Amino acid sequence: MAIRLVIADDQAMIRTGLRLVIETAPGIEVVGEAADGRQVLTVARQLRPDVLLMDIAMPGLDGLSAARQLLEDPEPPKIIMLTTFNTDDNLHASLRARVHGFLLKSSPAEQLIEAVRVAAAGGAVIDPAVTPRVIDSFAAQPQPVPAPELATLTPRELEVLRLLADGMSNPEIARDLRIGEVTVRTHVGHILRKLSLRDRIHAVVFAYEAGVVRPGRGRDDVRDGSC
Repeated sequence: MAIRLVIADDQAMIRTGLRLVIETAPGIEVVGEAADGRQVLTVARQLRPDVLLMDIAMPGLDGLSAARQLLEDPEPPKIIMLTTFNTDDNLHASLRARVHGFLLKSSPAEQLIEAVRVAAAGGAVIDPAVTPRVIDSFAAQPQPVPAPELATLTPRELEVLRLLADGMSNPEIARDLRIGEVTVRTHVGHILRKLSLRDRIHAVVFAYEAGVVRPGRGRDDVRDGSC
C-alpha cells in the first residue's frame, strides 16, 4: 500500500514544490496539506497519514509545538521536520521532541523521498549536512541527568551504547568488540527496548543526556570502558 503523506508549510509555493517532487516517487501518496500548526493538527487527525512532512517555522502554532501535540496521540504519524535554518536550536528541539527526521529544505529530492520511506518504516533520518553536529552538540551539554534505566543494561549493552554515542556504525562496533554484526544489531535492539527509545539517534541523545559518555572523550576511552 502507498505511504500516505501530509505536507505542512505556511508557504503555498513550498507545499506545491514538495508535492510535485514527492508525487514523482512510486508508492507515496500526498493525501493532504496544511498551512499552519493548528490546521495540521486537524488535518493529521482527520486523515491519519503515515508520515507528516512539516515546516518548523509556521505562524500561530509552530511546527515543533504541533509535533509535540501529535506525538501524544495514541497512533501518531511519523513526523519529519523541515527547516531553512541549519541551527543547533532547531536540531536540539526536534530531537528532544522525538520526531522521526530533521531535514533542510535544500535537501536533494531523492534524499527527501528516501527520508519519507525510512520514516514510514519506523526509522529516523537526520540530514547528512547536520549529522556530525548531532554528536558534537549533545556532547557539549552540561550537567547530565542520571538515568535509572541504565541499570537494566548488561555490561556489553552499555559498552555498545557508548560506541553508538561515539558515532560508530554497526560494522565498526562489530570490529571494535570483535563480535558479529548480527550480535551488534541484537544488542542495539535490546538497548532501544530497555530504554524505551525509538531508534539509534535517540539512543545517542540519551547517552549524552544521561552521562554515559562525556564531552571530549576519544575512542580509546570508550574501549577501556571509561565515561
